[in-house]
Amino acid sequence: MRIARFRHEGKIKTGEIKGDGVRVFAGSPPIEAIVADGHDAVHERERAEIVPMESVRLLAPLHPASLRDFVAFEEHVAGVRRSIDGTGGVPDAWFDAPTFYFTNPHRIFGPGDEVPFPAASVNRDFELEVAAVAGPDETIFGYTILNDWSARDLQKREMQVNLGPAKGKDFASSLGPWIVTADELEPFKDAGGFLDLWCSVTVNGAEVGRDLLSNMGWTFETMLAYAARDSLVRPGDVLGSGTVGNGGCLAELWGRNGRQEPPPLRDGDVVTLTVQGIGSLTNTVISGPATDALPAVRRRDPATARNERQ
Repeated sequence: MRIARFRHEGKIKTGEIKGDGVRVFAGSPPIEAIVADGHDAVHERERAEIVPMESVRLLAPLHPASLRDFVAFEEHVAGVRRSIDGTGGVPDAWFDAPTFYFTNPHRIFGPGDEVPFPAASVNRDFELEVAAVAGPDETIFGYTILNDWSARDLQKREMQVNLGPAKGKDFASSLGPWIVTADELEPFKDAGGFLDLWCSVTVNGAEVGRDLLSNMGWTFETMLAYAARDSLVRPGDVLGSGTVGNGGCLAELWGRNGRQEPPPLRDGDVVTLTVQGIGSLTNTVISGPATDALPAVRRRDPATARNERQ
């Protein structure tokens, strides 16, 4: 089942994508309530009217309370490290556990939205990912597409502090076009429990990268269990797979090619992520408003610094 959140006749509604229309859920409950009930219950949910697709505006399928983004593809790690810090290779620690970082859940964009990059950034990048939506009792409710937009020049600077990424990432993430319930994708699982789905990305209609989701190092179930270890994952939380390899982002290709080819994204570029069994997510790149320079840092002077209470 494909579950969408959309605007119709001035109201935000939820429903099931069915052919060339949407079967609106009775009462249009929020996605968060649907997810909390689990994907078994959603099949029994009462439907109301059917509205044609051309009359709706798809929105981001949900606004999660938290968004963990993993880094589960070796090829991506090696390529981006070469591009960001010149080292390349995959650190030994990567093989120990599925590492992730938290990004900003308050800057979620949906299908067809313009995505504003920091105006000062020139090394603008997309990241092709699949995201799992957590269900009740540490289960996976379903899957959607995630674009983890990246300002690589900002990221490169701030990662020198060995913390982050921060402003290189927190300006935007895209989710969509809808959530596909986990049972729909069960036939695509291989013997190891990995989803054998083709993922591709185009910029202005030209394909830039293509990879199999099953090339990731851990299953979504393992990543969910690790996220919940000594912590808490709630229904509706989103877990990104991390960027696929073989051109799943520009920085990987820059590291492999030794130059910025293909070029960074520019205003007006149209990026489309497509995942077999899920759909396509398209956004247009724009520049956000210019920002003022920060005040100069106050450096610590050992000669005048006060280290003891007077």
